[in-house]
Amino acid sequence: MSINKGSLKSMPLLAMVLVLAGCSLAPKHERPMPPVAANWPETIVNHSGTDASMLGWSSFIEDEQLRQLVGMAVNNNRSLRQALLDIEAARAQYRITGSARLPAVSAQADGTRQRLPADLSMTGRSEVQSSYQVGLGLTAFELDLFGRVRNLSASALQEFLATEEAARGVHIGLVAEVSRVYLNLRAGQQALEVSQRTLANREESLQLVTLRRDNGSASELEYQEIQSLLESARVEVERSTRTLVMARNALELLIVERLPAGIEQQASNEALVFQEVAPGLPSQLLERRPDILAAEYRLVARYADIGAARAAFFPSISLTGMFGSASSELSGLFDGGSRTWQFMPQVNLPIFTAGRNRANLDLAQVRREQAVADYELTVQTAFTEVADALVGRETLARQEQAQVALEASNQRALALSEMRYEGGIDSYAQYLDVQRRTFADRLALIEARRERELATVSLYTALGGGWLE
Repeated sequence: MSINKGSLKSMPLLAMVLVLAGCSLAPKHERPMPPVAANWPETIVNHSGTDASMLGWSSFIEDEQLRQLVGMAVNNNRSLRQALLDIEAARAQYRITGSARLPAVSAQADGTRQRLPADLSMTGRSEVQSSYQVGLGLTAFELDLFGRVRNLSASALQEFLATEEAARGVHIGLVAEVSRVYLNLRAGQQALEVSQRTLANREESLQLVTLRRDNGSASELEYQEIQSLLESARVEVERSTRTLVMARNALELLIVERLPAGIEQQASNEALVFQEVAPGLPSQLLERRPDILAAEYRLVARYADIGAARAAFFPSISLTGMFGSASSELSGLFDGGSRTWQFMPQVNLPIFTAGRNRANLDLAQVRREQAVADYELTVQTAFTEVADALVGRETLARQEQAQVALEASNQRALALSEMRYEGGIDSYAQYLDVQRRTFADRLALIEARRERELATVSLYTALGGGWLE
């Protein structure tokens, strides 16, 4: 077997081109060390529950009405729809950028017909010339010797992935917001029912005290005190009504349609709304929280931008060519001997750019440092939110238990006070004071239960749950 000596001479050059084509000037990405503690605060002792990352929102939410509302919001909400459209835009941008890594081949056909005056004609006479050409063309394909195009494509890919995580964050935020507003609706409905019952009881008491005052068996002070309690209950009715209406309006805005009939009455029950979730290990948060993942993807993109900026200092080679057929007559375009080709490589060596390339590199490096700072801040914020939610869940659970015990004690005290008043042992003022405390503590229990449920939602959201259905 014979070997062409010219081929041997060209092999080192070919090898060099292949090596250069595989190189990249982008710095190696290393995830910054999380500027947080390795463990959750020691004050947090309750780590029970299901892993949030493995718990879809339909499983996390135990209340059937809330599941229905979240499903409606996910299907209809404009913010989520915009986030999904952003994903499609980022995907298209990545495809556009990535297409530059492959040559673009197109079919070309052109024809020219011109008249030459006598002084320009080689024959010394004026004449009409024609030329026709058809073929396949390669236009300005850049040999990516230093990874500029590849790094631009990698940057676009990371931006696309960051956009996907941002959409996840919008999805999680939507589930959380619907849950929070539903809890406001639920608490408002429960407070309204307690206030309305209390108002009806105090209206009856006012009628009795009025009769006793007219008969001289009750004082004006007793009458004014029960009147004060009546107005207090009326104020609370209006406050609860306002909370209920505002929660209804907020829910309709989120689900983009009217609330299903009867949902307010069904929301007044006191059953558990959510499952308990476990925090897991702090390191797991880096792998599942969307804003942290998005920040890391953007950081990787900035490293790729540095590689593209560095490549601009080196020569670039662009290839343009054509292979086809040409003829002076249209009828002879595909005759034998009409084959033609063109090959036009172009080398661009930056010599003087007035500092543009240097400035672009400096900008890319600054943006990389900004991305590092953004990533670290995002991690810090996430860990703080999880720690706060864990503390809130534990303390609010104990607060709710204490409030339940207090409310039960007040109920017993109210019954005893009523018997002592009817037996003439306590004054009417003492009896009314126990009524006042009982009413206030009932409302406080509703609020404590709402805050504990809100803490569960905050923990689930902070742990990155809520994307899976």
